[in-house]
Amino acid sequence: MTPNSLKETNRILHYQSLFRLLVGFAGILSLLTFHRGLEHELIVTLPLLVTIGYILSSHFVLQRISPSSRPGVGTVLSFIDALLLGGLICLIDLSLLPSLLLIITLQFNGIIGGGFRKLRNDNLALLLGIAITALLRFPQWTLSADILTGLPPLLALGIYICIYGASSSREIATLGEKQKELEKTQVQLKLRNYRLSKYLSPTLLKAIQSGKDVKLETHRKKLTVFFSDIKGFSELAEELEGDVLTSLLNNYLSEMSQIALQHGGTIDKFIGDAIMVFFGDPTSNGVKADCTAAVSMAIAMKKHMKELQRRWASQGIETPMEIRMGLNTGYCAVGNFGTENRLDYTLLGTEVNLASRLESAAEPGEILISHETYSLVKDQIMCRDKGDIQVKGYQQPVRIYSVVDFRKNMGSDQSYFEHMTDGFSFYMDMDRIRHYDRDRIMKSLIEAAAQLKNKKNH
Repeated sequence: MTPNSLKETNRILHYQSLFRLLVGFAGILSLLTFHRGLEHELIVTLPLLVTIGYILSSHFVLQRISPSSRPGVGTVLSFIDALLLGGLICLIDLSLLPSLLLIITLQFNGIIGGGFRKLRNDNLALLLGIAITALLRFPQWTLSADILTGLPPLLALGIYICIYGASSSREIATLGEKQKELEKTQVQLKLRNYRLSKYLSPTLLKAIQSGKDVKLETHRKKLTVFFSDIKGFSELAEELEGDVLTSLLNNYLSEMSQIALQHGGTIDKFIGDAIMVFFGDPTSNGVKADCTAAVSMAIAMKKHMKELQRRWASQGIETPMEIRMGLNTGYCAVGNFGTENRLDYTLLGTEVNLASRLESAAEPGEILISHETYSLVKDQIMCRDKGDIQVKGYQQPVRIYSVVDFRKNMGSDQSYFEHMTDGFSFYMDMDRIRHYDRDRIMKSLIEAAAQLKNKKNH
C-alpha cells in the first residue's frame, strides 16, 4: 500500500468512526425519547447494549489490525453501521423527523467516504436492517414529527457537518501551503535548469531531461566533427589586459556558440579560444544533412568574424584576428566517458583527430574539410581541391578541400565547376588555371563539344 492510499484509507476510516459514534448515540437517544413512559424495557435495553458494545469493539478492532487489512475491515464495518442504523430507525417506528435526519447523515457519510459505490452499499444495508427488524417487531409506521425525538439526530448531523467542514478547511489550507511550496520548487528547478543550460547544448539538455538513465556507455556513430581557433590569439593575449582579454574571448565564444546552436550542433567543449562542435548526436537528421549543417555553420562563423573584427577595431584592438576551421566526417565513439561519479559526454576516435589536424593546417580565414565531408556537401557548397597533405598519425596522404561558399550564393563570381555522370567527368577551378593554359583548355572543350554534338546528330 502506497503512502497516499494509506492516508486516504485512514481519512475514510476516521470519518466512518465519527459517523458511527455520533449516529449510534443519536439513535440510542432517539430510541429512549421515543419510548419514554412506555414499558418496553427490552426494546430499549437490548439495542442500547448492542450499539454501545459495537461502537467500542469496532474502535478496538481498527486500532489492532494492520494497515493493509484496514480497507477490507472498514468495508465490513460500514455495512454493519448502516444495518444497525436501519434497525434503530425501525425501532422508532420510522418516525418522520429523526428517521429523515439519520438517513440524510448516512447519505452524507456515503458521499464523502467513497462515492456512489459506498452510497449504494450503505442504502442496501439500511433497507436490509429495516427489513430484518420489521420481521422481529412490526413497526407502527408513525408519521410523528416529535422535536424531542428528532433533536439527537439533528445535533449529530450538525456536529458531523461542522467537524467535516473544519477538517476540510484545514486540508485546503494545507494543500494551499503545499501548492506554494511546489510552485517555489518548480521555480528553483527552472532556475537550475537555466543555469545548467549554460553548460550544455539544448539537444543534450533535452536528452538529459527526458529521464533516461545516465551511465557509462558509448556507441559508434557517423558524425561530423568541427574544430576552430583564432590565429594569433596567444600573441594578442600577451598584449591585452586580463579583463579586456576575458571580455573579448567571452564575446567571441558567445556569438560563435549561438551560431553553432542555431545550426543544431552539440558544443563539446571550449579550450581557450578553440571550439569543438559535432553534429549527429544525440539527435540526427541523417549523415548528409548533419554534414551540410556543420559546413553551413562554419561558413556562417567565417562571415560573422568580419563583423567581430569591425567591432573589435572600434574598441581599439588593431591586430586583426582570423578564425581557422577544420571539419571531418566519419565514425566516432560517442557517449559518456569517465567514472560513475563524474561523466563527460564527448567523442573519441581517429576521425576526431583528423578534424583537429585540418584545423591546424588551415590558413587564417580558411575552412578545410576532408574528402568524406566534401563528398556529402559538394552538390550544395563550392569547395576548392587543395590536393593531398601529410597528416600526423596517418600513413597515407589525406585529400583536403577548402570551403568557399554555397553555390547558390556564388552567381557570376563562381570560379569552381564540377560535373560527373556516366562516361563524363568535368572539374575546373578557374583560380588555379594558369593564363597560358587557357587557350589549350578552351580548344579541348570546343573539340569535346563538337564530338558530343556529332554523336547526337548520328
